[in-house]
Order: sequence, then structure tokens, then C-alpha cells
Amino acid sequence: MEMNISKYFAFIKTVEHGSFTKAAEILNYSQSGISRMINDLENEWGIALLERSKGGVKLTSDGMKLLPYAQSLCAEYDRFQRQVDNIKGIDSGIIRIGAFSSVATHWLPNMIKKFREDHPNIEYEILLGDYAETEKNIQTGRVDMGFLSLPTKEPLETEFIENDELAAVIPNEHPLASLDKFPMDALCHEPFMLLEKGEKTEISKIFETNGLKPNICFTTWDDYAIMSMVEKGLGISILPRLILKRIPYKIMAKSLENPAYRKIGIAFQNRSELSIAAKKFIEYLAYRN
Repeated sequence: MEMNISKYFAFIKTVEHGSFTKAAEILNYSQSGISRMINDLENEWGIALLERSKGGVKLTSDGMKLLPYAQSLCAEYDRFQRQVDNIKGIDSGIIRIGAFSSVATHWLPNMIKKFREDHPNIEYEILLGDYAETEKNIQTGRVDMGFLSLPTKEPLETEFIENDELAAVIPNEHPLASLDKFPMDALCHEPFMLLEKGEKTEISKIFETNGLKPNICFTTWDDYAIMSMVEKGLGISILPRLILKRIPYKIMAKSLENPAYRKIGIAFQNRSELSIAAKKFIEYLAYRN
């Protein structure tokens, strides 16, 4: 049974990342080991799960039908394992956390460092993604908890952490660099780099609220790509203050004329069902900065 579960996890991870190599890194197997486990599943079931190519792997139609069942099975196994960890106590087990890049960069290292000092045998898995991806990972049990912008779209238990200011980001030599507040209408006078992926975020809502139509020339979910382009004078942007800590780029952040914020919180499917270690980890939010 243990080996079969490993095969299912190998299948899920390979699909998530589109690569045997990446799945192997995350699960601590060799690339050939991951490939062999998936081959075993295909041989056992007499079904092709993945299409292999030089560009990576993708699901076959049969694999697409079976993936949700494998995910459900692995989620239940994780729940079972958490109960085992509860019985054994706080000094063992794994904490799985969903997060966006600024939290993973500036909050989690401090929290994990302090938690590890008190509980050195706990393992961690950090799954990066946008808000929608993290909500889905919480709902499916892929992660124990996740950092999100509140309110959430899905019905999850949440806990507010703090307001994160959204600031205009401009090159150091920008003509408006000497102003204390960045004028709202100036956001529309030059190319704009939008931090967004798939669905509207707080930044798009700023423009809607103020009746503005920016000249969006570039859209991405990569904060650092935007900062680099702003530095090169390719446009301006709005980014959360949290990601602007300790940056190497020659840019500056200006508070907006009409202040805007995102509400950062932490969410769970059911807080009462978290492992002892995961519940305790939440208490270490005080050490995030």
C-alpha cells in the first residue's frame, strides 16, 4: 500500500509540474524512479496516463479522468498521516503551506527559522501559486494552510494578518520621483506593467474604483520581472510593499494619492482538523518580520 501511494504522488506531482525531473526533486526520488513508478501504474491499469515529449509531459484523456481520484486518495492519505503525527506529538511530521511569492520570500523564512529552533524535527513543503491556485490547494487538502488575499472566493476558514499597502513603482529617475504621493491620473500616462494572472486582483480594482484606464503593455504574476522592467524604463507599475523589501533594483515605491491595500490572511479548510504541528506553526506568525 505504501508503495502504491508513492506511485500516486509521483503521478500527481509530474502532472502538476509537467516534468519527471521536477517531480523527482520535490519527492526526493531520481528522475528514473519517478518515470518507473508511473510506468508501473500504466502497466498495472493497462492505460496510458501521460503523453511524453521533449517539451515535457501532459495528461492523456484517460489520465485526465483518473487524476481527480488519485488526488482525492492522496489527500485522504495526508489526512491519515496528520492523525498519526498528532498521536506521535508535535516533534515529528510535515507542514504543507501554500503561499504567494512575497510571503514565501519575506515571512516564511523567519517563521520557519524560529519554529525550527523550538521543533527541529518538523519538515516543510512550500507550494507557490497565485490566490486561486492556493485556494484550490487548500480545498483539495494539497496544503494544510495557505496565505491569501482576503476575502477568499471559496468558503474557507480565514484569519486576518495585516494590511499590505499597494504602491506605485517607478524608476529612480522618473519625473515624478520627488512627489510624496503618486497622482492617480499619472498611472495612465505611460506604459503600465500589471501584476495579475488569470483573474482580476486588487491592482485592477484600483483602476476600476478610480475610473481609470491604464495603458497595460505587460501582464505577469512575476513581481521581480516587473521590477526589472520598471528599472529599465519600460513603464511603471503598482506592487505590494511586502515584495518591495530588500530589492536589488534601482526603483522607488510611492504611496498612491488614493491609498490602497490588500488584506493578507491565512486560510484553512478546517482549522480543527490541522495537525498539532500545523496549529502550533500558526502561532509563529508573530515572527514573520
